[in-house]
Amino acid sequence: MAQQILEGIRVLELGQLIAGPFAAKTLADFGAHVVKIEPPGLGDPLRKWRMLHEGTSVWWEAQSRNKESVCIDLRQPEGQALVRKLAAEADVLIENFRPGTMEKWGLGWDVLHADNPRLIMLRVSGYGQTGPKKDEPGFAAVAEAMAGLRHLTGEPGRAPVRAGLSLGDTIAGLHGAMGVLLALYQRDARGGEGQVIDVALYESLFNLSESLLPEYSAFGAVRQPAGGALPGIAPSNAYPCQSGEYVLVAANGDAIFKRMMHAIGRADLAEDPALAQNDGRVKRVEEIDAAIAAWTSTQSVEAVLAVLREAEVPSGRIYTVKDIAEDPHYRARGVIESVTSAGGLTVEVPGIMPKLSGSPGAIHDRAPTLGEHTDTVLEQAGFDAAAIADLRARKVIA
Repeated sequence: MAQQILEGIRVLELGQLIAGPFAAKTLADFGAHVVKIEPPGLGDPLRKWRMLHEGTSVWWEAQSRNKESVCIDLRQPEGQALVRKLAAEADVLIENFRPGTMEKWGLGWDVLHADNPRLIMLRVSGYGQTGPKKDEPGFAAVAEAMAGLRHLTGEPGRAPVRAGLSLGDTIAGLHGAMGVLLALYQRDARGGEGQVIDVALYESLFNLSESLLPEYSAFGAVRQPAGGALPGIAPSNAYPCQSGEYVLVAANGDAIFKRMMHAIGRADLAEDPALAQNDGRVKRVEEIDAAIAAWTSTQSVEAVLAVLREAEVPSGRIYTVKDIAEDPHYRARGVIESVTSAGGLTVEVPGIMPKLSGSPGAIHDRAPTLGEHTDTVLEQAGFDAAAIADLRARKVIA
């Protein structure tokens, strides 16, 4: 395998569950050497989340690929000293505990930076390391609400719904990985030192809020939930087909709208000068949506998509994971890959993203069993067999 772009970068992952580990996974996919610190016993709780195979979550195989597992009890001073020693040789440390936890363990930024001025520390939390809410527990669901996302999801007049995925965690993880790459560039290309990257779950989601705040700031407008539609942009919605399934249509470009209306037999709307641009269409969005739905409801999903493809209108079916797994485009792009777990189960996982032409990422190691690399990592850190055995006897490591 050709050298990967982050090869030689050493990452110490102290996070659990999703946000911090997702950032570390992203770095590991591109060659970073990630050592994951887990508590003895059950390890990262993600090992027991969702559907299990022989006692371990199949999600674990996606989230923890390309990582090594070391079991250290961070509640013990000697365990904290071990992590401090490992951090002194690392390029990046990732943690997603509640603010103050690392300081309580003697592993705050001041201590780690003094030991290793080149260290980059990614800190992911619900509300950030500062501010009046910093000490409150923060999970993705709450962050999605605080960022305004939950208010916008669902049907008008009904309870907000969630996407069914922990978007706050994974999007924060992506922001964290981006922050690490920026800090590495500052350190290695600009001659800087290490620094802290402070990522808050709610801020990562707020960063995706598009025109939400500018519209409120300028006009006092509070955007409301709109079901499958995209408010202020028309037409873009989910439309019912003959079978009861829905098709997603985004015909909000001016020329695209015109092509679509001709394709569905509504030349009157296509040639209406009042509908030539988006602001005019928004004023009559209910009329336009009704016209599209009147056509789609008499057609199968396949027939609708065939007509819209011919007219070059962006459109698609609403995919389930079964549709994803069977879609030839996913396969052709290599977006789905297979890994084999330590227990011998072959499971499909999301592939490497983004795709780099000259220095692509790769899945080169399966997810580790709990503490699989404890001895190896400590040996590399200078501990001999007797010292490792002593630490294990005193339950500092496992």
